Amino acid sequence: MKFFVLSFFTSLFVTLLVIRSARRHGALLPDHLDRPQNFHSSPVPRIGGVSLLVAVLVTFLWAQTALPGEGVLLWTLLVAALPAFLSGVIEDLYKNVSPRRRLVFGAISAGLGIWLLGAVLTRTSIPGVDQMIRWYPAAVMLTVFTVTGVSNAINIIDGFNGLASMCVLFMLLALTYVAFQVGDTYVFTVALIVAGAVLGFFVWNYPAGLVFLGDGGAYFLGFTLAELSILLIGRNAAVSPIFPLLLCAYPIFETLFSIYRRKVVRGVAAITPDGIHLHTLIHRRIIRAAFRVDFDRRQIARNSMTSPYLWALCLLSVIPSVLWWDNTAVLTAFLLLFMASYVVLYCLILRFKTPKWLMIRR
Repeated sequence: MKFFVLSFFTSLFVTLLVIRSARRHGALLPDHLDRPQNFHSSPVPRIGGVSLLVAVLVTFLWAQTALPGEGVLLWTLLVAALPAFLSGVIEDLYKNVSPRRRLVFGAISAGLGIWLLGAVLTRTSIPGVDQMIRWYPAAVMLTVFTVTGVSNAINIIDGFNGLASMCVLFMLLALTYVAFQVGDTYVFTVALIVAGAVLGFFVWNYPAGLVFLGDGGAYFLGFTLAELSILLIGRNAAVSPIFPLLLCAYPIFETLFSIYRRKVVRGVAAITPDGIHLHTLIHRRIIRAAFRVDFDRRQIARNSMTSPYLWALCLLSVIPSVLWWDNTAVLTAFLLLFMASYVVLYCLILRFKTPKWLMIRR
């Protein structure tokens, strides 16, 4: 718990410094407002990921002395995360790193995770896949694809105040709980430290939206989630490999569904940005209907009120993953139920048939 507290207060303080720095150097740090995913009314710094990294770095320094046996692994995780993180931060600052290049740097981070941490997928409980990954190159390719995909998935859901950060916090705490149950000190410690950093950032991000994760923060959190999940199931046979898949079901399925919409339905590139994700539809069809006036305060309120809908959706996968983390059959059933529920909900909102119990009454 002491690591969590230190990480929280470090992140809280450094994020405040980022916000103040943005006000003094506004030409460098604020976000641009011309992206299809943006739903805020004034420029906001997008380098909240820096505060996360600093908080984790400071806490790792202390954790290394308290847990000498895990010291090397703590630092190798940060080293592996750097390519994905830095490519995201450069994009946040200068807006000149293409999505393809960021995916490449994410894959480099995944490769470093394999090399430095030994984080390779060796079992999935998916028919046919387990047989395929007995061939090590196939296991490496699947691992790189998975880690890169999860990193990008967290970036995709980072659209509203507190949305991605709270969902990631849920997932990290779930990882902490399961790691504690199986006695995995490393995963437990890292997940707890990163969770503290996320909570410190969240204080400034929600509801006022004073700072955003940005691509750097989203890629860092996505990479960390993926690596810890792979390590957890690789080091502990009792943990079902479906556990992390259900745990991260919301961002993962959001990404897969977005690829389907773009490639199959619209016939455009899978990495093309768009503004019709589920969180966007909830904002436009549910929240904005209740707050029609476009004053800045109303716009901030709409932004912040969107996130709790997706937090609830995220918990629909996180809660059963925690309760049945060692039961593959039950986890699989909940995963299928989640995917079906997501598609039904998306189609209903898209066709202006939003269930009445989701609507805000004023």
